[in-house]
Amino acid sequence: MYRTRGFLYAENGVSRKASTYNGTRALARGSKLLQQPSPILPARKSGLRPARRGMLFVGGLSLYCFACYGTYLYVTLGGPLARHSNELNIPEDVSDRYNQTAKTFDNEVDTMEKFMLMGWLRRSLTRRAAGHVLEVSVGTGRNVRYYDLKKCKSITMVDQSAEMIDIARDKFDETHPQYAKVRFLIQSAHDHITRPAPAGFDTIIQTMGLCSISKPSAFLEHLGQITNPQGGRILLLEHGRSHHAWLNRILDDHAPAHADKHGCWWNKDIQKIVEESGLEIVKIKRYHFGTTWWIELKPNQT
Repeated sequence: MYRTRGFLYAENGVSRKASTYNGTRALARGSKLLQQPSPILPARKSGLRPARRGMLFVGGLSLYCFACYGTYLYVTLGGPLARHSNELNIPEDVSDRYNQTAKTFDNEVDTMEKFMLMGWLRRSLTRRAAGHVLEVSVGTGRNVRYYDLKKCKSITMVDQSAEMIDIARDKFDETHPQYAKVRFLIQSAHDHITRPAPAGFDTIIQTMGLCSISKPSAFLEHLGQITNPQGGRILLLEHGRSHHAWLNRILDDHAPAHADKHGCWWNKDIQKIVEESGLEIVKIKRYHFGTTWWIELKPNQT
């Protein structure tokens, strides 16, 4: 019995020693593990996924544009004149208003054009002018600073308003004092304009001009006749009817008041005007709920 108990005791003793030994090894391994540097896990990307960020950016930009355009409408349509718009009897030709507003015109439109990023659109259009250039409906010369004169052989600027074209001339002389191949004409672009080259003008530019012209399709057709048929372009930046019926109703309701005050019928169907001109449409892009039109045309060779 003793042996058996001794054997058992020894066996249990061995077991206890083995158990103690195993525990010591486990502690040693744990100590080594603690001394080893922790593995570097890949950093978890914070923020939104690119697609969601893009959606938020587009949504925010749309909201910004809507707010800017809403402010523009509110400021433009404000006052007692707007409330009686439909009672006004305004002629289709309202170009004479520009003589009255020439001195204050830039101040009136500067803030809204900045909010609506119109400077960027003007620049993208005007920087394409090359060769012999004609700009019609020059106004106060809001495109003058965007010209790349290295690409321009000559520039002809035309407007019916003597007061406005005087301001445009002053801007040009201040911005481009060394450029001598420029002329300013106080006349309608429908009237004869001496061409600087037999083939005609290589680039014709007009920004925000169709709104004040009584027969805009015939006017564009005339511009096509004085454009160089070999690579000449007509570049337009205009405002007119929107994609949206609700916005067109607002434009229609207040068009007479706006035309009487600013000399601009802002609800014209630009697409129809361009199609009726007979010119070939190269490109059309639209902004501000479809009311701003960026257009490239060329003479129709057929």
